[in-house]
Amino acid sequence: MNLPRLWRKYYQQWLCGICLIALFIVLQLLTLSPASPYGEALKRLEGLGYDLRLKSTLPMQSRSFLPIVIVDIDEPSLKQIGRFPWSRHVMARLQSQLADAGVAVIAYDILFSEPELNPAQQVLDHLSNTATPVVTEALHALAPSIDADEAFASRLQDTDTVLGLLFEHQPEIRVGTLPESIFFSSIAATALPVPSFAGHVANVTKLQQNSPGSGFINSAPDSDGFIRNSMLLAKHQGQLYPALALEAARLYTMAEQVEVVTKPFGAGHSVEGIRLGTALIPTDDYGRVNVPYRGPAFSFPYVSAADVLSGEIDRNLFDQAIVFVGTSAVGHADLRTTPVGVQYPGVEVHANVLEGLVFPELLPSRPNWMDGAVIMLLLLLGFLCVLVLPRLEVLGIAVFTLCLSALFVVLSAYLWVALRLDLPQVAILAMLVSQAMILGSLGFVREHKERLQIKSIFDQYVPPAHIQAMLDNPDSVSMEGEKRDITVLFADIRSFTTISESLDAGRLKSYLNQYFSPITRIIFEHQGTIDKYVGDMVMAFWNAPLPVAQHPELAVRCAMAMQEQVEALQAPMREQSLPPFKIGIGLNTGDMNVGDMGSEYRRAYTVLGDAVNLGSRLEGLTKFYGVGILINETTYAQCPGLICRPIDKVKVKGKNQAVTVYEPICSHDAISPEISDELEAHQQAWSLYLSQQWQQALSAFTKLKERAPERKIYTLMSERILVLQANPPGAQWDGSYTHTSK
Repeated sequence: MNLPRLWRKYYQQWLCGICLIALFIVLQLLTLSPASPYGEALKRLEGLGYDLRLKSTLPMQSRSFLPIVIVDIDEPSLKQIGRFPWSRHVMARLQSQLADAGVAVIAYDILFSEPELNPAQQVLDHLSNTATPVVTEALHALAPSIDADEAFASRLQDTDTVLGLLFEHQPEIRVGTLPESIFFSSIAATALPVPSFAGHVANVTKLQQNSPGSGFINSAPDSDGFIRNSMLLAKHQGQLYPALALEAARLYTMAEQVEVVTKPFGAGHSVEGIRLGTALIPTDDYGRVNVPYRGPAFSFPYVSAADVLSGEIDRNLFDQAIVFVGTSAVGHADLRTTPVGVQYPGVEVHANVLEGLVFPELLPSRPNWMDGAVIMLLLLLGFLCVLVLPRLEVLGIAVFTLCLSALFVVLSAYLWVALRLDLPQVAILAMLVSQAMILGSLGFVREHKERLQIKSIFDQYVPPAHIQAMLDNPDSVSMEGEKRDITVLFADIRSFTTISESLDAGRLKSYLNQYFSPITRIIFEHQGTIDKYVGDMVMAFWNAPLPVAQHPELAVRCAMAMQEQVEALQAPMREQSLPPFKIGIGLNTGDMNVGDMGSEYRRAYTVLGDAVNLGSRLEGLTKFYGVGILINETTYAQCPGLICRPIDKVKVKGKNQAVTVYEPICSHDAISPEISDELEAHQQAWSLYLSQQWQQALSAFTKLKERAPERKIYTLMSERILVLQANPPGAQWDGSYTHTSK
């Protein structure tokens, strides 16, 4: 087959394939910048791929094991010793017991930021000027011997000890005394792109002065909350400070200083690694390393702090070991989300990092050349797909893509297990799947164009799912009426009468067609069935004639997409000198009668019932409340993936039973902090309203109105509360408002 003929046959697939290659190269490049929001989705997927690879290859890894023990302030310890924080006398005993057991380094994943009150000094303060000189002298003499901070401080140098400290972003938070910096760098700390903090919570001076080392305990979760990497150094007031694990590694390896190895990067510098003694620990540009997890939680030996204090320990376990003192107790909020499990003790994260610092070969790394390698693989595998996939049938496309993907996954797993190289996978795998799906779809469309054209004629009048079911298996669909759980949607153009009076018949037809075509497409994309068009009204439903999983949430997402489409239509409408418009959408879920109904002259597949009428009523209420979409409580209960705002509890005309109605806002993963704060305040105001706490409710809704004056609901609720406050509804009030018009 000659080239011109090949071009005519495959040009759409070739061009789409090349565009896909370019798209994924751009997405991969966007992930290189931490400030870019456009590659965030790919970063999250890459994180999930990283987690899956890490967990699946844990049994395959051969690794060195450092003698690390975690002394756990666990629930039995809290029950036996008492609530935390414990007295420094107890901590001194714990320190002494560990030092006597031959521990090499003790690292505290705990803050000692406030001095412990001396009982003798408390008595003196209480007696004030009433104590006799003899009593005063005796108490002054007694105070040093019972000073808890002094007792703990005197034991800190029994063995190498690292105290934890915490950096904060708020500059006004400055508690405790910071240690001297242990870093050496040829570049000023202010010029390095390491995490910077303005405030700190450090240890009391007496403890800090007696501690051989200190390190920060801040974690560095990714945007999805998972801890995949760890900061090794942080910047504060022009000084560099080490992480808890890095400082423990320095003391364990007896290194006097830690050198920050830098390299030029554009007009500035970036971090290349940390030199600990003679070993170079590679980091990313910001001084972070991937956490080399040994396994799931409790992969390191744990010993209860209560057992250490009582002396009931295996001394061989502690001899020359590195001990991390921390807590796994649920109430102390030091449980993290990690690739190897949620509810993972934070102290064990430090232990994993330390093991990687002492044995750098355990640290997963992504060298500078890795990004270029990913781009080359995208080009190589992408063009291979462009050349091969258009010539294959559906089964061949699936087999080819599966084999190519499997080979790439095997290569990635080998690099990870054998060389500890972190090869990004998601962009390449997503490109392979996208090539298969899109090029395969285009081929299918080309081969079945005539059949699809015939089918599209009927789609203008009959629901596509209904037609397809009858075409594939006519016996699978019952034309008889039946009762089903269905979600119905009504959408209406607001003030359509006024709009129609301003347009002639031709322009009105064009106006409606420009609206109905994309709205219908959106309904079909969300697996909905068009029931009818009545003037400017669209009616659709879900879960008939074919079952649709999670149909309430699909229908609500469809309504949200319809509103977005209406916004997108405003600009072209203005260009054509057509009036702008808004729509109101009401949705309800419930039992409805569905079937092929009508007369011998005309029939229609439609839904009937009270639940249908309620959906229409809700559409009518959208204008009253100034919202675009309203759903009832039944629909809301079946939309776990969406954030909704409670609007009101209403009795619509013709109904005595009150229903709570909601306004869908967005998906859980799309909510912004501002919207989240507003919804939380709204929920509090709504609860105050239902409990008849009128003054507090009025204050809450007034603040919301000042915060978002464009939301009509806040004005409505404020005015209604004033009426109810003047005319209390009584204890039997169910919180509902009765609407007297449709």
